[in-house]
Amino acid sequence: MDSEGTHDARGTHATPVPRPAGPPGSAGQRGVPSGSAGQQGAHVTPPRPVRAPGTVDAGAPPLPDGSAFLTWLRTPRPGAQPGVWRFGHRPRPEQEPEITPARQLFTGALIAFLVGWLLWSLLWNGYLGGWWVLPLELFLPDAWIYTDDQVGNAVVWYGYYTLIVLVIMIGVGRIGRWDEIWRRYIAPRFRRPAPPQAPPAPGEDPAQWPQLREAGAQDAAERLAADARAGLMRDVDHARITRAWRSVRAGRNSLSAFSESVVREGAAACAHPSGDRDLPARAARHDLATAQVRLGTTVDDPRNPYAYRGTGLGIGPELLGTSLLAVGPAGSGKTSGVVWPVAESLCLGALAGRAAVVVVGAAGAGLGPADDYDVVVRIGHPDSVYDLDLYGGTNDPDEAAAVLAEALVGDLVDPHPGADSRRSTTVLAQLLGPYHAVHRRFPSVPELRALLDGTPGPLGALRKALQESGQEAMLRELDARERQLGHPGDPGAVIADRIALLDRPAFASFFDTSGQSTPFSLRALDHPVRVRIDLPERGHADASRILARLMLAQFMASAAAREDRSLFACLVLDDATGTVTPESVRRLQRLRSANAGVVLTLRTLDDAPRPLRTPLLGSIGCRMALSGLTPWDGQDFAEVWGKEWIEARDVTDRQIIAETPLGKTVHMLRRVITGNAPTARAVTVRQVERERWSASELAHGVPAGHAVLSLTDVRGEHAPPLLVDLRG
Repeated sequence: MDSEGTHDARGTHATPVPRPAGPPGSAGQRGVPSGSAGQQGAHVTPPRPVRAPGTVDAGAPPLPDGSAFLTWLRTPRPGAQPGVWRFGHRPRPEQEPEITPARQLFTGALIAFLVGWLLWSLLWNGYLGGWWVLPLELFLPDAWIYTDDQVGNAVVWYGYYTLIVLVIMIGVGRIGRWDEIWRRYIAPRFRRPAPPQAPPAPGEDPAQWPQLREAGAQDAAERLAADARAGLMRDVDHARITRAWRSVRAGRNSLSAFSESVVREGAAACAHPSGDRDLPARAARHDLATAQVRLGTTVDDPRNPYAYRGTGLGIGPELLGTSLLAVGPAGSGKTSGVVWPVAESLCLGALAGRAAVVVVGAAGAGLGPADDYDVVVRIGHPDSVYDLDLYGGTNDPDEAAAVLAEALVGDLVDPHPGADSRRSTTVLAQLLGPYHAVHRRFPSVPELRALLDGTPGPLGALRKALQESGQEAMLRELDARERQLGHPGDPGAVIADRIALLDRPAFASFFDTSGQSTPFSLRALDHPVRVRIDLPERGHADASRILARLMLAQFMASAAAREDRSLFACLVLDDATGTVTPESVRRLQRLRSANAGVVLTLRTLDDAPRPLRTPLLGSIGCRMALSGLTPWDGQDFAEVWGKEWIEARDVTDRQIIAETPLGKTVHMLRRVITGNAPTARAVTVRQVERERWSASELAHGVPAGHAVLSLTDVRGEHAPPLLVDLRG
């Protein structure tokens, strides 16, 4: 058993799991025939890993010792509110306890002590009469109280005095809040480090794999426990084997095959198809047990709810399933503080068999080394091993036309009312359908451009081939396209201009459909694949935006069409400028039910069309405003975050006018001592509705390296906007 079926989708697929991108010159390199020319979207399997699954690279981080791994595994992870870093979390009260200032606390304690001392002095010296002796006379016989035995008298009376002193001390202690002084200032000085906790019972120790023992897989549990004690198991191994065990419990794999694989390979069982068991290096802090990555620390600020103050901020698939939008200027930390940690977490999730991730960004944007990914598509780079499937790996002309039209003209709302996505889809389908019927593949970029331009040669050759093959239905499609050529409002001219941006010498060897390259398509989201796509933003900005829209459209279509949705699929788009379209906004909310999500970043909301900003913010579940935001962007965030009821305190100082000579003298002395005129303070408390974060606060009140983030998970639970230190 190699993967127990947990890392391979059920059913038959035309796109096997891509293996790690090999060096230039390896099998499957560009220009080397590696597949059938007649099968559109087929993928050639790259070379097998050069090392056996489960082995460790020379440059990989050393394995942790057994004690470190066991400590990590046994650390409690209590349930918490959305966004709370659960690893070792200690829940806090929902409401902030009222804390008395130190000066007021000590002053009250001293006054209470003096009052108690005064009361005892009055009792001891008899200034309050003898009534306080009545309880002693009522409950004890006279023979015990008034006796010649001095020892007996001393025991009775001094015991009674001690009782009275204790009653007085308890009373004044409660009034003076001595217990709070003890908790805040004295007890911490005597607190000793907590002794190491004893190992949990075998039935409760996660390192003993009790769930396997209960199911009868004793040998597998013993092998895993031994590897954990010996330091041979990583957090990724634990997460991966746990995922495989869940597939066994769900009935997708057999218990005997799982046990046999674990007994044979130990912590290396059920390995990822690439053979990797960890990333070469980690830039962020991850907890594979909860699938969270720590992005920072929630600031201890009055604007944050008390339960969140000072806690770590953790993001996982339960939050990314509602998608994440981060807005901030260049240099605010979007890529280094948000995009790359999230992408790294998803890559670890893919190695654990729980996620599939596609990271799209400009070349050199800092999205991790190539060794962290199985597939690296470097569009426009001659040494790129992998190509990009322009049609998303589909054989349906209508589906291919819809996705391609969204990428080419999805952003054109004005001033091209005739080039909307629906009409453009029809135009492309009128050409892709006949071409696919004849050639059993879709046209390349130069061929599609020639057909859109209405060049007589390609159209005539396509018509002749259709007539010879008797494709009457496709001939009608081609006739309809030829009738529209040159007419006012024909979207074909706009589509041809857009496709011409991809028909450049730098992309001459890309987007090949003849089977002479190794294309990658997002149909591979059925597998735990790690993909990075580098866009040629330098010198080809418009082409990069088209390709980014293409990746977004293909991802949304592929994620919804997956057979196995147990894997969390995520598209991380480092710069979403020009990719937000009406259709993408409509499809964003549908990703939640498909166990998928997207991560988008923008320098400003002006990079999205004005009519789409409010729908975009409404369809995204997690919204982040980084420092340096403009007031106009802050206004949009303030509107979507809404208002809340707060308690407002209005303080009014009224000057006191003295009317008597003595009062005037006292006021004069007070003014000389304090420098202020005597005033009387009036406090008015009322409930008012106020914006959670105003546009001015978002623009000018967020420190550098910080962000304001609101969260919503896939179950509908949400967290209000939180001020977060991304450097913590």
